[in-house]
Amino acid sequence: MTPLSSTSNKHVKEFKALQEKSRFRKSELRFTVEGIREMSIALKAGYHLEKLFVQPKLCDLTSLKLPKEDQFEHFEVDQKVYQYMAYRASTEGVVGVFQQKKHDPQHASVASDRKLLVLVLENIEKPGNLGAIFRTADAAKVDMVCLANCSTDLYNPNCIRSSLGCCLSVPSISGSNEEIRDWLITHSVRSYAATLQNSNPYFQESFKESTAFVMGSEADGLSSFWRTESSASIVIPMQGLIDSMNVSVATAVLTFEALRQRNA
Repeated sequence: MTPLSSTSNKHVKEFKALQEKSRFRKSELRFTVEGIREMSIALKAGYHLEKLFVQPKLCDLTSLKLPKEDQFEHFEVDQKVYQYMAYRASTEGVVGVFQQKKHDPQHASVASDRKLLVLVLENIEKPGNLGAIFRTADAAKVDMVCLANCSTDLYNPNCIRSSLGCCLSVPSISGSNEEIRDWLITHSVRSYAATLQNSNPYFQESFKESTAFVMGSEADGLSSFWRTESSASIVIPMQGLIDSMNVSVATAVLTFEALRQRNA
């Protein structure tokens, strides 16, 4: 274990750049994880750990099943350096750098013997919302989350934090609208666009066959592409003054309606 006591150390500076800069994460194909639970999920999901930073007064690594010592770099940091590196106010004394995975639609496989439940997320802008949707996807055992023309980085620390690490464990692909549409067609998944225009109340539709819910951005909703290309349009009727829910809440309502129908 190598001791580190300066925030100017090259490993610490690299960690901060990965934590703060989406462009750097994308160019390096690496990302940061903080906390025992999130790191455990990353390891269990098959992500390769490159560097581990530990503040021994705050951290107990006994519950973390780490790779062999020769497979990653291990650093001990003092409290000042750890506070500089930590993203959260309440921390567990451990952060790490992992290699990203590929999310190519052409090489994503799903079970062929089940009715699929899929979420298509077009241009979701807020990492917190994206993370909350992945948390719902984990709770409902969604088969695939498809990021269509997504402007939000899957490996953004806010996404990882708000998903409790589930964005690393739930299967996901990323591509253009056309690539995601073609993936749905290839896997015989019927798509339902969540939109206000020309829509049926969601509870009037059947989601017992392979289903994808297509959700739009917080600011603009769904593009005309998905309103045209989807099999049907659905809406969650509002009873109050506003005409729509937060995208993560709406996704949860639709996802668990599909589960309710399938378990009825």
